[in-house]
Amino acid sequence: MASQRLTVVIKLGTSSIVDEKTHEPILSNLTLIVETASKLHRDGHNVVLVSSGAVGVGLRRMDVEERPNYLPRIQALAAVGQCRLMSLWDGLFSHLRLPVAQILLTRNDIADRTQYINAQNTFAQLFDMGVIPIVNENDTLAVSEIKFGDNDTLSAITAAMVKADYLFLMTDVDCLYTANPRNNPDARPIEVVTDISSLEADVSSAGSSLGTGGMSTKIVAAKLGTSAGVTTIITKSSKPGNIHEIVKYLQQAQQGASVGQETGDIDHSSHLPTPPPLHTRFIPSETPIQSRSFWLLHGLKPRGTIYIDHGAYTALQKKAGLLPAGVVGVEGHFGQQEAVRLIVVEKISPDSLNGEFLHHGQEPKEVGRALVNYGSSEIIRIKGHRSTQIQSLLGYADSEYVALRENISFIRNDESPRH
Repeated sequence: MASQRLTVVIKLGTSSIVDEKTHEPILSNLTLIVETASKLHRDGHNVVLVSSGAVGVGLRRMDVEERPNYLPRIQALAAVGQCRLMSLWDGLFSHLRLPVAQILLTRNDIADRTQYINAQNTFAQLFDMGVIPIVNENDTLAVSEIKFGDNDTLSAITAAMVKADYLFLMTDVDCLYTANPRNNPDARPIEVVTDISSLEADVSSAGSSLGTGGMSTKIVAAKLGTSAGVTTIITKSSKPGNIHEIVKYLQQAQQGASVGQETGDIDHSSHLPTPPPLHTRFIPSETPIQSRSFWLLHGLKPRGTIYIDHGAYTALQKKAGLLPAGVVGVEGHFGQQEAVRLIVVEKISPDSLNGEFLHHGQEPKEVGRALVNYGSSEIIRIKGHRSTQIQSLLGYADSEYVALRENISFIRNDESPRH
């Protein structure tokens, strides 16, 4: 049986790339990562690296001892470090005759749907050319408004964008544990997670002094990845070879199960290969969110909030668009075709002032995101009214809907956007 061509995304934190104290590149680890990516590539798989480390490498290049707090200085160090970081990757991969490509992203780069699709097409073309994309956040330009926050989140969004089969989140422990194994001898490894919302694990790891992530951000990334149908795996960053072994094991296990089904063999254990190195595997959703819905929820930063009543929420669930009659209030300043949060509240009256309804009835609940057809000032004027009144209220009517149903995406119970 021929092996399936997979797409594997590998996220590497700063601590996997540069020494926390000296800021020197950890060449031994980088070499192992390159060898692992090469093996996966040789097996016919697509490989993407999401690489942190630009600021850390910049600190070393400029002989700066500690990461500064002044944002422009951090961004300047990132600009210096990104050149050296890509030079390192390119040099190491060139020994194995593998070309690499640099992709720097901010939320602004994927906020436009056309740009998001262009990014997907670029990745696809790089895969066809046998190139390994190396992705990082564009720290030189990014400010808090357009940052992903950490590369764990960026890696999950990248994995969804390229429709990856596996997302590997490399960390300083081999897997999740029920408690901190460093000080609790009763800590047990958690090898498979089928329901992240009921996960009981120790996530106290705060990440390195150079990095921005920790174990909690990896759980968030796992939620994003699995919601998009990506098997997400946590394993030890100092043993990159684990990645190839785990992928090979999962492929063989899947093929063994298929053979068992074809032959009617109820006992699949005879077809299973030797267990791989210890890791935590998050099982993807059986009903993964579609690409456009994922983009609406996680690719865009909401510019405001629209409060809707329960009747409107029920209608949206039945695939209807959002009508002005169901809008209770508006918060923030936003324009047409910008993203907003949707929050369900109890409706008092069409003339309620913004915010009044927050103190009545049920607790407000964010249920989704939407791209709106009207700006905030326009929606304030038409909220609570019939669509037939939009023309008389505004002097024009671009649409009968505040937001079309195709531009609305609901949040699942186990999934919360980071922003």
